[in-house]
Amino acid sequence: MVSELRSKRIADRIHEELSTLLLMETADPRLSNVNISKVRVDREISFANVYVSSLAGSPEADEILAGLQHAGGYLRSELARRVELRHFPRLRFYWDPSPEHADRIEQLLASLDISDEPGSDMEESSLHDDDIE
Repeated sequence: MVSELRSKRIADRIHEELSTLLLMETADPRLSNVNISKVRVDREISFANVYVSSLAGSPEADEILAGLQHAGGYLRSELARRVELRHFPRLRFYWDPSPEHADRIEQLLASLDISDEPGSDMEESSLHDDDIE
């Protein structure tokens, strides 16, 4: 087992190299707009869980994950060549819905009307009450 700090450093390096591979050296059109959200390596360095998202959103998730599975052997061998480890972890790909959730929250916040805030009415009424006394 390795320390938590070493696992994080390995995950960061895999994240960096995998992002470069997907951007520069992958010809599969399914992987053209893929973003690597996060990489987590377990303490035994057996598996690297790669969380991905895309601008296309969830409707394309299955196709993107299939493309990553198809390219998994190539990606792992290229990463093993670039990141020097005794045993390179197996890659597991997961869809990350976090960007979509963040967009939805932003839309909901934007749809709120600021003038309907309860605090703004109370401040005005308290000013009028002070004027009466």
